[in-house]
Amino acid sequence: MSVIYGGRFILQHLDKTGTYVRILFVDFSSAFNTIIPTVLQTKLTQLSVPSSICQWITSFLTDRQQLVRLGKFMSNSCSTNTGAPQGCVLSPLLFSLYTNDCTSKDPFVKLLKFADDTTLIGLIQDGDESAYRQEVEQLAVWCSLNNLELNTLKTVEMIVDFRRNPPALPPLTIMNSTVAAVESFRFLGTTISQDLKWDNHIDSIVKKAQQRLYFLRQLRKFNLPQELLKQFYSAVIESVLCTSITVWFGSATKSDIRRLQRTVRTAERIIGAPLPTLQELYTSRVRKRAQKITLDPSHPSYPIFELLPSGRRFRAANTRTVRHKNSFFPQAIYLMNS
Repeated sequence: MSVIYGGRFILQHLDKTGTYVRILFVDFSSAFNTIIPTVLQTKLTQLSVPSSICQWITSFLTDRQQLVRLGKFMSNSCSTNTGAPQGCVLSPLLFSLYTNDCTSKDPFVKLLKFADDTTLIGLIQDGDESAYRQEVEQLAVWCSLNNLELNTLKTVEMIVDFRRNPPALPPLTIMNSTVAAVESFRFLGTTISQDLKWDNHIDSIVKKAQQRLYFLRQLRKFNLPQELLKQFYSAVIESVLCTSITVWFGSATKSDIRRLQRTVRTAERIIGAPLPTLQELYTSRVRKRAQKITLDPSHPSYPIFELLPSGRRFRAANTRTVRHKNSFFPQAIYLMNS
């Protein structure tokens, strides 16, 4: 949902004239390894987590024994009192709680967090970047106070600007380091480009899906039952084709959709049975996600689905550009009304 939220903020803002967006993709150095248990315990207490659970988590994170094994050789063990274990199911949740108080105070700067993936979106109007740059500075200060190190070499920025004659924009600096500007970035498994087109993302998923067709062919050669072939397709190939499909499919070009659908048709010939089209999968997933939102008043996107006085249909989203109209929320409202 982070990609959907980010897309909503960006497209809604770009519907206005004289606007552009600066997106900062933040990278932390060894994020999970920098958690200080005592600081985390204080933050958990402030979130009204029961003291017994706070103490249990602190005990879990402190005095952990570590050693290195290489073949038959083994190092001496040592204890560590910082960080959360890599690969532990609890670690992403603990990091999210650790950074819970890292927020944006300006309504035109959106801070999106998913575990250790942090993104700052500056919604710029009339060339005024003061709020965005101030929030970036505050983020750097917060990190230094909470023992998190910003990796300025891997932190990058992308500018989305559809103005007719955009001027050259001054670069962003963090801790005296200039942040590199990029034309595209892979965010939570989705490749986002500064022109908000999805060619690069679709190229990557088509390539990956076609590679996996090889394994489907091999299973067919071994006379695997048709039902098992369909299950394999759904788990291994369809899952790739549908990566973030609710984000990009509505804005995909007809040629890109044909490329994707050719992969589905190839799988149909191998399996010998019809398979759901990508349009069907997109429609069902958008409807399913929208229904979940409309049934949960606590969901942050619940107010977007506003019922008309009749109580039977939702109010259509106010969109000016085609790229906004084809994004998730306007399409979700349209499908819920149809």
